[in-house]
Amino acid sequence: MTVTSPVVVLDQVSYQYPGTEKLALRDISIQIEPGEFVGVIGPTGAGKTTLCLSTNGIVPQFQGGRFFGHIRVAGLDTIENPVSLLAQHVGIVMEDPETQLIATSVENEVAFALENLGVPRTDMAERIKLALAAVRLSGMERRRPHDLSGGEKQRLSIAAAIAVRPELLVLDEPTSQLDPAGERDLFAVIRELNQVHGVTVLLASHAAEFMAEFADRILLLSAGEVVLAAPPEVIYSQVNLLAEYGLRSPEVAEALHLIRARGIPIPQIPVTLERGYAILNELSELCRVVPMPTPEEPKKEADTVVCASDLWHVYPDGTEALKGVSLNIHRGEYVLLVGQNGAGKTTLVKHFHGLLKPTRGSVTVHRRDVRNETTSGLARKIGYVAQNPDTQIFCRTVEDEVSFALRILGYPSADIMIRTRESLKAMGLMKQRQLHPLSLPKGDRARVVVAAVLAMNPDVIILDEPTTGQDHTGARKILDTSKMLHEMGKTIVVITHHLYLMAGYADRAIVMGKGVLLLEAPVRQVFHSFDVLDSTFLVPPQSAQLAHRIGLRKGIEFPAVTPRELAESFYCDGEGGQS
Repeated sequence: MTVTSPVVVLDQVSYQYPGTEKLALRDISIQIEPGEFVGVIGPTGAGKTTLCLSTNGIVPQFQGGRFFGHIRVAGLDTIENPVSLLAQHVGIVMEDPETQLIATSVENEVAFALENLGVPRTDMAERIKLALAAVRLSGMERRRPHDLSGGEKQRLSIAAAIAVRPELLVLDEPTSQLDPAGERDLFAVIRELNQVHGVTVLLASHAAEFMAEFADRILLLSAGEVVLAAPPEVIYSQVNLLAEYGLRSPEVAEALHLIRARGIPIPQIPVTLERGYAILNELSELCRVVPMPTPEEPKKEADTVVCASDLWHVYPDGTEALKGVSLNIHRGEYVLLVGQNGAGKTTLVKHFHGLLKPTRGSVTVHRRDVRNETTSGLARKIGYVAQNPDTQIFCRTVEDEVSFALRILGYPSADIMIRTRESLKAMGLMKQRQLHPLSLPKGDRARVVVAAVLAMNPDVIILDEPTTGQDHTGARKILDTSKMLHEMGKTIVVITHHLYLMAGYADRAIVMGKGVLLLEAPVRQVFHSFDVLDSTFLVPPQSAQLAHRIGLRKGIEFPAVTPRELAESFYCDGEGGQS
């Protein structure tokens, strides 16, 4: 019998970053076997990125600090061997592919590391071909990396990593900036590399639905410690446990957990959509399904704050990002703007605050044409939080960042102090107010930018993918803040791919695809417009998918969009359910 050694061994590993008091990793001992797909989950600051970077020696060789214990990857000690040698055995793909792409063509990007390692040119050509085929980028060899879509860029980063033929592929939040279709495609590619090509995978991600489907084992980290290591069906079925750590289970698990809490026996909480449907299908035969009444949609005020009329925008390279978009956003609305990567969402909202000007058509804010307004003037009316928070951060402390715009616009010192502190408190940043913003985790950096916008107190607040990089608690905190502002009379526009987060927040949804407006409707209707969502590569919340399938089977309208709505529609007399 052949005995194989673990690809990764961590033996009582602890690590402390320079200038910090607490341990980023604390007494971790784990093994990863050849061919395993191991997921890593945990709240912001749990140590996920530190764990990833420790596998190829970047922590502590480049970061410094205090390191305890031993890590061996492919038989090599990560302290005794240089990162350059470890890189031949460990491929790392980080959250933002832009930071890893440096070449002028796709094939040159894959070739870069091979050239540095002195791989013979004949062997190099074969490796590039196989790596691009493995990530489904064959035929794109001559394209410029920065012309690729977000998903294609991330797959190119993976191709560059696997061309070295590492024993271990490490990925840190590789799908956080992708639309759901791109996310599923990337997970499928990673799983194929794992199952077909035998690559061992260590992947940190908040994408619960995909992790439940693809991973062999999950490590739950908190405060640098491994709280639990188990298969996905064990981890994600523990809905209450994950909630304690600010994490979420897939919606299917949450829905069945809530049904069980109603006294309806469910032996095992499912964590995948198909298994959940099978159980709900059985329940629908044994129980009565009485969908909750659809609540009335709130009436919008007639006052239009933003109006786009036959709006076109063509970029200098000829890309038609918007093609005749016409829409109104009314005072006091909470609007959800969705669509695939490249649908034109960000291009559209950049017209609202003057960062872009119409090629054709018009945009008005409070009935004034944006072409006649200054960007600084529009900033007092419309606040914008960009998808990448780093593009809006440039001060030395969090407090200075939040107060910067107020100072530039000449607000009185007393007002600046009050507004800054209120915004810092609202976003939970008071303890970090004297730290450099770029020293914070990405999720915290996003909250800094939101706080800076809140301090301006604009009439309209646009949040462009505000939950990117956030754990579930962080995402909810930002959305709860947006809801609070909405209740105060602010008009809110949120751009996001995470539809499951938005039920209970937005009033109306606008669906875009390839620069055109596909649908405007109440959120509940949009979440059940499967054909429209599919056409723009969006995935409805699992609760909506389950309700739709049960509704078709029972011949009823079942417009549930949340786990609770789904659960409270099942009644099993004599088993604790209501009659």
